[in-house]
Amino acid sequence: MKNILLIFSSVHGQTRKITEQLAQQLRSLGNTVVVADIKAPPALDEFDKIIIGASIRHGKHNPLVFEFIERHQALLNQKVNGFFSVSLVARKPQKNTPETNPYMQAFLAKTSWQPQLLQVFGGNLNYQGYNAMDRNIIRFIMWITKGPTDPMTKVEYTDWQKVQEFGQLIHQA
Repeated sequence: MKNILLIFSSVHGQTRKITEQLAQQLRSLGNTVVVADIKAPPALDEFDKIIIGASIRHGKHNPLVFEFIERHQALLNQKVNGFFSVSLVARKPQKNTPETNPYMQAFLAKTSWQPQLLQVFGGNLNYQGYNAMDRNIIRFIMWITKGPTDPMTKVEYTDWQKVQEFGQLIHQA
């Protein structure tokens, strides 16, 4: 089987949770999997496959994601590679594919890297887990996009079947 690196950039933990689920699945299929935060990745050359997952915060992916890709793009292109994005906008059926998700499209427009595997997942809405500023910003965005605004709302929009299907794609690639 393969040696796989799953790198995540997470703000409130959902991207990390998705990454850990992918790791568990890929290990159960016989792969060796290392999970790493984008802030402290291991040496990349020992891996056969490298997948990056990143969440959206205030409408953008973490700049560290782009810095990592720019620094390692030549090596990424030599390996099986992929990228997934996690956002609340992906909760909507018309915005839950790489082709229809505005954050994925903005990501692809901002980098010259063209990942072989792409996916988007809905995030987790937990108003009580946010600081006051984030809670108010997200509630305002949810109001605009006709999402839940009750400050007690806690909803996980991640489609775990879709995560499992992405794990199969990684395994088969």
